[in-house]
Amino acid sequence: MTTALPNEILQEVHDALERNAFHHVDELLTELHPAEIATVLESLPNRQRDIVWESDSIDESEVLAYLNDAVRVDLIQDMDAEEVAAATEQMDADDAVDLLQDLPEGVIAEVLQAVDEQQRDRFTQILFYPEDSAGGLMNIDALTVRADLTLKIVMRYLRLKKELPEKTDVLMVVDRNNYYQGTLSLTDILTHEPAKTVAQVMQTTLEPVLVTESTQEVARVFEQRDLLSAPVVDENGLLLGRITIDDVVDVIRETADHVMMGRAGLDEEEDMFAPILSTTKQRAIWLGINLGTAFLAAWVIGLFSNALEQIVALAVLMPIVASMGGIAGSQTLTVVIRGMALGQVSATNAPWLLRKEIAVGILNGCLWALVVAGLAVLWFKSWSLGIIIGSALLINLFFAALAGMLIPLLLKRLSIDPALAGGVILTTVTDVIGFAAFLGLATLFLLNA
Repeated sequence: MTTALPNEILQEVHDALERNAFHHVDELLTELHPAEIATVLESLPNRQRDIVWESDSIDESEVLAYLNDAVRVDLIQDMDAEEVAAATEQMDADDAVDLLQDLPEGVIAEVLQAVDEQQRDRFTQILFYPEDSAGGLMNIDALTVRADLTLKIVMRYLRLKKELPEKTDVLMVVDRNNYYQGTLSLTDILTHEPAKTVAQVMQTTLEPVLVTESTQEVARVFEQRDLLSAPVVDENGLLLGRITIDDVVDVIRETADHVMMGRAGLDEEEDMFAPILSTTKQRAIWLGINLGTAFLAAWVIGLFSNALEQIVALAVLMPIVASMGGIAGSQTLTVVIRGMALGQVSATNAPWLLRKEIAVGILNGCLWALVVAGLAVLWFKSWSLGIIIGSALLINLFFAALAGMLIPLLLKRLSIDPALAGGVILTTVTDVIGFAAFLGLATLFLLNA
């Protein structure tokens, strides 16, 4: 995960590169945190990015962990297996595995052969699990102690270690077979009598995370319980590792980016400075999908071409119905997708939420139908036209709420990402229903009167 960087520094790096002042670039980079260097790399066109990446001021193993997937793949594709293996040596196991998962299968095998046996075992334990699961998120560097030890012995053990894994706030208490029993905080070790046993001091209230749990569920647990770390176990309770808050923050940010970018059909890890043809190809697919939905809406309008030719006011007012339905539907869609991401929407409460959203749609429909109908009457001096657009607006807001609620639930059941596809489907529904309701009512009551 990259971090924000003052514009002046980015500008200074860019200016130095333009002047070929590479020594000055090195000086600037030495003063930056690896996350800030990652931001610099993501903010540069490919040619300048390659120059900066070759700088001796960059510790590749540290910077690679902070880069987004697209840029990381671009940079490591020119590295051989030995170089990638060397870069992973100083990384946390979970960060190294994230890097490996971006590589082709054959390259992953080469890198695993290039690292030492201990590293290989650590990586393969995590590579076994999907990237979006707790297993793919965990680190296997958890410190464990037995419940029958005294705190004095635990302190001696920690001193012998000399260095604790980063972000260690608790030790994991296990039995002789490594089954999870509880946690022992560093604070409790320091504040209790050394003669006390771990069993007397440890906490047993922290439920472990199942290794197959989704990363979204892990993030929800951390948020609800204000955790800094959590143990990870298999289905039998065997301790496998731990998850720390820094990785959960990455999940939260990636989820937010995914929802925001997904609405435009974009990958949240898209490289802003990727080659033109690559970016064009990615966006063309989504534009093609949207074009198809636009033609569907246009076809519905075409069915009522006679009405539009005879009553020009219909063409003027028609976008209002579709636009209001789109906004209302988006409100419901956003609430439902967020609720699903937080685990707040389930089969038990979905019917109640559906009734509530429909009721809101109807009430808002009645309110704005009266406003729009009144404005239409004042504008075009036609009570009939006002009643028709008001009725069409009410119909569209009802179906917008219905679609906004049902579309994400249906897409999730079909294993399709609601954040990516929900907006397009919703827009199509509200456009088609809005145009059909307005033009259909106009044809029925104005032209056939």
